[in-house]
Amino acid sequence: MSVGIEYSEAACEAQLAPKLAALQAALAEFGAPAPEVFRSPPDHYRQRAEFRFWHAGDDAFHAMFDPAAPREPLRVDHFPPASRRINALMGALRAAVLRSPELKSRLFQVEFLDTLAGESLLVLVYHRRLDAAWEDAARELAGALDVRIVGRSRGQRITIGEDFVTERLRLDGRELVLRQPEGCFTQPNAEVNRAMLGWARAVCAATDSGLVELYCGIGNFTVAVAERFDAVLATEINKTAMAAAAHNLRANGIDNTFIARLSSEEASEALARTRPFRRLQGFDLDRFAPRTVLVDPPRAGLDARTLAQVAGFDHIVYISCNPRTLLENLRALAPTHRIERCAAFDQFPYTPHLECGVSLRRRTS
Repeated sequence: MSVGIEYSEAACEAQLAPKLAALQAALAEFGAPAPEVFRSPPDHYRQRAEFRFWHAGDDAFHAMFDPAAPREPLRVDHFPPASRRINALMGALRAAVLRSPELKSRLFQVEFLDTLAGESLLVLVYHRRLDAAWEDAARELAGALDVRIVGRSRGQRITIGEDFVTERLRLDGRELVLRQPEGCFTQPNAEVNRAMLGWARAVCAATDSGLVELYCGIGNFTVAVAERFDAVLATEINKTAMAAAAHNLRANGIDNTFIARLSSEEASEALARTRPFRRLQGFDLDRFAPRTVLVDPPRAGLDARTLAQVAGFDHIVYISCNPRTLLENLRALAPTHRIERCAAFDQFPYTPHLECGVSLRRRTS
């Protein structure tokens, strides 16, 4: 589906221009330097895609919906934002489903997870209970398409093969290995993610002290920046993401990082020594001397308590998926910190969305 959108370098650049202008205008009140700009490929840039699977008599197809007409399915046979592999899988999956009553019956939604490394996973969501016949058909499909499959329905989750894919990104002369489990958040635009990781490494280059990372997820940023520091304390509350992060640390040979299951509020309490946590057993908090904090918060930004804790660090690396809440947080940090570097990451081209990165240093006067 590409109604009304031209997917080209010129169109991609044209849609980015007003977003950059708005960001620069917003950051002007802080005396920020011009943002470093990291552009997306103009098409086939998404490694994740999700579609309804619409049934129309004997036919069925991938569909999306226009918010202006939410009851009218828009058939999607080709989706330029998605990777070429996802586009190929869309057609192959539809053809297989139309041939197989077991796969087709009450199939409601299809999710694709792809990687630059060539591994792909399909999530098939049903409005019925999955049985042995479905599992046999799904196993045959996985072999035919060379994919992993997760089948979901109410109270059920059946895995055919592994329930994750592994991304491999070349960065600064090394390969980063990132296990990405089904159901966990992953950056959808792999090339822009590579740029984000490179920028984070660059702004952390001049340090050898400790790092605190909040909202570490599967360790996407952790594996890129950990070697810049003596020790790292990374926090996350999702158990599946934590397990993936622990695997990714091992896979990348990182041994200076401790992952703790702590919310941002709990991490603040632990660092302030106002509350002990058994979940930090094995980590010498008293000898930990962090001067840098890296945050990649949800769209709501940092809450007041976490923001106060973050303000205590000399160096703040803030990755934001919401410029509005970023600006609110920057106003709170402006009395104590100045913006040293900033970046714009066009992770979602042809949309109003723009990801940002800001590196702040404590003011000396």
